[in-house]
Amino acid sequence: MKTVAVAFNTFREAIRDRILYSLLVFALAMIGGSLVLSTLSVGGEVKIIKDLGLAAIGLVGTLIAVFIGVGLVHKEIERRTLYVIITKPIRRAEFVLGKFLGLAITLAVNVAIMAACLLLLASAMEARLTSELLVPIGMAFLKLMVVTAIAILFSTFSSPTLSAIFTLALVVGGSLAKDLKLFAASFGGPFTQAAVSAVYLVLPNLAALDLGGAVVHGGPIPAAAVGLAAAYGIAYVAALLVGAIWIFQYRDFK
Repeated sequence: MKTVAVAFNTFREAIRDRILYSLLVFALAMIGGSLVLSTLSVGGEVKIIKDLGLAAIGLVGTLIAVFIGVGLVHKEIERRTLYVIITKPIRRAEFVLGKFLGLAITLAVNVAIMAACLLLLASAMEARLTSELLVPIGMAFLKLMVVTAIAILFSTFSSPTLSAIFTLALVVGGSLAKDLKLFAASFGGPFTQAAVSAVYLVLPNLAALDLGGAVVHGGPIPAAAVGLAAAYGIAYVAALLVGAIWIFQYRDFK
């Protein structure tokens, strides 16, 4: 119950943040603007709408997760409300999980709004319900949960500015991890390949959670592949949260 209370309090604070609405409007504008761009293509109008719509959900969701997530713990320290919270009968693990769940709820609401607009637009263009977009949208949300967990992890021991830099660096690195590994395998020496392989194992493989391209171009998505990717994302989120809780548990706020 304490975790739930922290989560809903975090959600209430997050929806008051002006940057949230600015980013949401930007995403909706991107989705709507895809309709204009689709007129420049012959035969691929719906593909452009789906592609840009999924890209808008991923980009804006990532920005929300980063720029709100990195300040969740630091704001409590600045306001000195954290010192009151940790003296109450609430565990630090419950506090961290509550912050994560609060931002997850915020992202869920925003993703639902953006997804509804995309589905309505794509369905209207194809004159049918484009239910195949639900899988990549769900995986995009899981990807945002990974980004959120990364932001929470860094926010437990660093300033918002550094946390944002570290989080964005991991997001970019995780998105390009597979490409870097292939590049090292083709052109690097044994030491470079070993180093890149080690980094590849640590970085979040965010590309594995991106199924939008296959759906947009009509490719099949095996259920086993979706399940494996989902299991990987959930496990990575759990590992990040365990790390965040461990760091926060032993941090001295005196």
